[in-house]
Amino acid sequence: MRRTLQLAAVGTAAGGFSGLFGVGGGIVIVPLLVLWLGYEQREATGTSLAAIAVIAAVTAGLHALYGNVDFAKGVLIGVPAVFGAVIGTWLQQIVPVRWVTLIFAALLVAVAVGLVV
Repeated sequence: MRRTLQLAAVGTAAGGFSGLFGVGGGIVIVPLLVLWLGYEQREATGTSLAAIAVIAAVTAGLHALYGNVDFAKGVLIGVPAVFGAVIGTWLQQIVPVRWVTLIFAALLVAVAVGLVV
């Protein structure tokens, strides 16, 4: 029961961040699954991606109701992103987990610095 509540808390946080900022998966779900629930990096990533499918569909639909979605540009971003996701998934399987974790942490720091500066 405790684990279920923890997963629900992770999902609630990810959904809130997704609706508010357009993020939630990698930035919220993965670190919480790894640090709070003890998931391995690869399992956390896969689980996050499964959750993102649901989160993205709902939040995109809600934003569309508010008129905040440019579907044509979304497709122009989304289609190439599929190829990037395939390459990224392949890379994650061959790069040591420690390196994946370090690269991910560096990306989060770089994004944070970029947003502040």
